[in-house]
Amino acid sequence: MAAYIAVSALSHEGLVREHNEDSLTVGPWTLCATVTTNPQTLLFPLGPPCVVAVADGLGGHPGGEVASALVARRLAATGGALCDEEAVRAELQECNRAVYAAAAGEPELAAMGTTVAGLVLLPDEALAFNVGDSRVYRVTADGLRRVSVDDSPPLPPGRRTTSVVTQTLGGSLGLTFVEPHVRTEPLAAGDRYLVCSDGLTDPVPEEELYAALARSAEGGRADGDQADGERADGKAAFELWRAAIEAGGPDNITLALVRIGA
Repeated sequence: MAAYIAVSALSHEGLVREHNEDSLTVGPWTLCATVTTNPQTLLFPLGPPCVVAVADGLGGHPGGEVASALVARRLAATGGALCDEEAVRAELQECNRAVYAAAAGEPELAAMGTTVAGLVLLPDEALAFNVGDSRVYRVTADGLRRVSVDDSPPLPPGRRTTSVVTQTLGGSLGLTFVEPHVRTEPLAAGDRYLVCSDGLTDPVPEEELYAALARSAEGGRADGDQADGERADGKAAFELWRAAIEAGGPDNITLALVRIGA
């Protein structure tokens, strides 16, 4: 069987927010400001560039769901051309300009903005990127390794989270330049990644996220049955969501669990 990408994704408003302002990109597929009650698993061949990304509309600003949907749809449309770090940085700059342009002349959308984090999956490498505090993790045998960089101020001792974000796509009244974080990771069969909004990582510590993922790792081995792997990935995505809900579900929860199969 040819190498493939399996993505199990879920997006939910949580228990506190009135509606979902998160959006999701998986290849050409998008889920924008919509709630899914069960994980959806999608398969793609490993070869052409494939984007998996989460955009989290800024709470407390108008039009968060508009900004996140705009970015998700742009990445779905342009993802096939994102073949290196330079192309990813350029596209995120264009996303930033597009958010500001969409808000121009629309008072109800003034200062709308969104974070974004994701992966461009190529045959031998993954380009991890982010602007803001949504995250990308590599799932290893020893735990979660964060490959994104939070755009947040340093935390005081004893504090794990903050609502302050120092860089976003859009988010102010005038065009502001952004410096996207982009890095290249090697990619091989069996690799797993988690892309998610802070509605997952704020209420649930990383060690608890990893415990939920580890319980599904055996079923998702690269040399195992594809159907078993898909079921395990879907179960892991559900368990991650459930952990955030059991922790109070204070924000929108969007996640994509990525596995490279062969």
